[in-house]
Amino acid sequence: MEDKMLERLTKCPLCKSGHFLNYREIQDYAVSQEPFMLCNCTNCGLKFTNPRPTEDTIAPYYDFPEYFSHDDKAKNLTQLVYQKVRKYNISQKLRFLTSLKPRKGNYLDFGCGTAELLVHAHTLGWKVTGIEPNEKARKLANSKISGKVYESINGLPKGSSFDIITLYHVLEHIHSLRKTVKTLIKHLKSNGYILIAIPNPESHDATKYGEHWAGWDVPRHLYHFNLQAIENFAEIFDLQLKEILPMSFDSYYVSLLSEGYADPQQSTLKKYWKAIISGKKSNKEAVKTAGNYSSNLFVFKKK
Repeated sequence: MEDKMLERLTKCPLCKSGHFLNYREIQDYAVSQEPFMLCNCTNCGLKFTNPRPTEDTIAPYYDFPEYFSHDDKAKNLTQLVYQKVRKYNISQKLRFLTSLKPRKGNYLDFGCGTAELLVHAHTLGWKVTGIEPNEKARKLANSKISGKVYESINGLPKGSSFDIITLYHVLEHIHSLRKTVKTLIKHLKSNGYILIAIPNPESHDATKYGEHWAGWDVPRHLYHFNLQAIENFAEIFDLQLKEILPMSFDSYYVSLLSEGYADPQQSTLKKYWKAIISGKKSNKEAVKTAGNYSSNLFVFKKK
């Protein structure tokens, strides 16, 4: 993209260490076709895009059809499959939330998209709130749950507190990482949970597809957490890591996108078939390798 404005980081966004090295260059296959450098922090293990678009200049990089969480309508087969899987995942997510807090309570979904999860949570008795920066998705969300979705964390009502806060594939997009997480924790009740789902750069599909792995998703994904980085994340923000859960469907979706990046000329049928094989293999390998799934859900609690 022409006339882009990048910011160069001199410290790790997570631990603030100045000790990091260039890791590898990854191309933005989805939108701009530009290369971006990933750095690896030798102190905490976080990988991060550096330099990166600023918060004010990154919006055009989200302008592509495959960014499905901002839309409710299926425009192609992949999006239709995505929405079917999303519907199933919503039921699984709500079942797990209820297991953590059987009496329900106040629930905040950060990066709620079109609020499908919040709508269903509300019907089960949760008092729901959402944060969604994307204007199109936010307007659609607010049409469903009447003004309960805010543009940013700063818009939350003063003194609001939550029993559960979720960030499903959101943390890797947040520019002000430390500031945002600290603010979220301030809004978390003393016995509350914060759930974070993120891609895993050490999964089988990440290794298989290499630079074509869709989980890199530069420059939209600003960070990549391995287990070391997650453990340091918990220590930095004084959280207790209670559980790590697999997000088994992600391996198929990520493999599908990765196949398209690796070989854009292959037929749709071949791409889907190879993605199914790859996703299944990735999940099978994860069982052998201490839970290295394509994406994991990390369940934290205040200490």
